[in-house]
Amino acid sequence: MKKIIFIALLALAATFDLSAQQYKVVTSVESIVPNGLGRSRIVNALEDKDYREYTSVQTEEDNTRNKSKRGEIRVKNFEETKLLNFYNLGGIRFQNIAANDALITSMINTMIADGWSLEFVVSAVESEGGKGDGQGIFITRYFFKK
Repeated sequence: MKKIIFIALLALAATFDLSAQQYKVVTSVESIVPNGLGRSRIVNALEDKDYREYTSVQTEEDNTRNKSKRGEIRVKNFEETKLLNFYNLGGIRFQNIAANDALITSMINTMIADGWSLEFVVSAVESEGGKGDGQGIFITRYFFKK
């Protein structure tokens, strides 16, 4: 009897170890272009890509290039959730930031309810580069694991 229970527990433990982890990246892009002229979105790819199909190996002896076209890399199936821009004609809009936070929180809570866990978050900014630039984005990548 003890052997049967031990074998059953061992088989159950092996089942958990065999399941591979899966990662997903969701990106938010928030415009910091003055006067509300930019576009802000949450972007979520709905299809997978194998990076190896678009990777080339380059060494001194062998310069094997991947012949795939850049257009093949593009993902055509994705979700795009509108966000509000940080700026409008009156300057920075804290109400817009709060609205974006509510939408991003909703997205994170939905992902968690769907069995994903938020592993880490990375942010970066490309801000206005000086007089006359008028360009900039605040980008955040959310890394989920299942």
